[in-house]
Amino acid sequence: MQPFDATSRTRIIFGQGTFARLGALAAEFRPECVLVVSDRGLIDAGHFAAAVDSLQQAGLRVESFHDFSENPTSDMVDAGVAKAAEVQPDLLIGLGGGSSMDCCKGINFVYSGGGSIHDYHGVGKATADMLPMIAIPTTSGTGSEAQSFALISDAETHVKMACGDPKAACAIALLDPELTLTQPRHVTALTGIDAISHAIETYVCTRRNPMSVTYSRRAFGLLASGFSHVLSDPEDLEARSRMQLGACFAGMAIESSMLGAAHATANPLTARHNITHGQAVGLMLPAVIRLNGQYHADWYAELLREVEPAAVEDEAPEQLATMVTRWLEESQLKTSLNALSIPESGIEGFVEEALQQWTGTFNPVPLDKSNAERLYRSVA
Repeated sequence: MQPFDATSRTRIIFGQGTFARLGALAAEFRPECVLVVSDRGLIDAGHFAAAVDSLQQAGLRVESFHDFSENPTSDMVDAGVAKAAEVQPDLLIGLGGGSSMDCCKGINFVYSGGGSIHDYHGVGKATADMLPMIAIPTTSGTGSEAQSFALISDAETHVKMACGDPKAACAIALLDPELTLTQPRHVTALTGIDAISHAIETYVCTRRNPMSVTYSRRAFGLLASGFSHVLSDPEDLEARSRMQLGACFAGMAIESSMLGAAHATANPLTARHNITHGQAVGLMLPAVIRLNGQYHADWYAELLREVEPAAVEDEAPEQLATMVTRWLEESQLKTSLNALSIPESGIEGFVEEALQQWTGTFNPVPLDKSNAERLYRSVA
């Protein structure tokens, strides 16, 4: 049995209406200034104003930073650090999707330790204690609230840098499924596919262990039972709850294990063609399941039995791959490079970049040049 060393660093508060507790929870840290990092879409949705109101009612001074976008870059982190230097917060709040939480963590790394975000690329690079952070996800996707990693893109090369350190773990993750009701359908779809990919990849990666597979399986069960429902009935709070908690559990699985080839092969598509992460990883995931399933059908069968108790081992990889493809189609997402207007002539470059991705080193079937090209050709 694979050994592991895990510490639960984040207090997780889940339930309908828990967002109203934000001010009281923040006040427990006795901050003089709170910096709220949230994307501008949260202003339109009303969540940012509600957060500020709750914090101010608790008697706290509130500042904000919004100048970033999906896939936050090193330049955006620099702008956030400049804002932090100006207002000098002692508590950070990441409000929004994975981009908000990742940008907030990136700001925390650099504001607390100096240098640039490039200095923290890798694991265990934090040079100082970091500010406490409250993460409030408004999507059900990355599970960033449960992780000590920030994913930041280099502003020039667009290469994604995973910056991780136990010091970056959030003090509190506040999960209120009501906040996810305002997501547009395409955001629900993209983030949901991302969460599903996390549950599936963590279950079969080389760092899987008794703790991670427990989170992966429960995450998959919650996500698989909720995903179609949130697409067909966006107001279904029970399904929204399953998705939000499932995404968080999948994030906890990542924290104690790792991802695999679907993420490694998806990242070059995002970097080179600006394909949204959920679309890119969803495109690659069925092909990766089929590749891994040649050697680990038993693992996929175990996972599939969370929702299909009678799943047969030999058939499980194809059944799971088909299930993911069906979810992509329900989401109105593309299932081929051709449908995304990406020419096959770019595959050689994708292969070289995929082989440089850290996540690929944890795939249960080695992601060598031959396998990487095979994956891309299968989705052309």
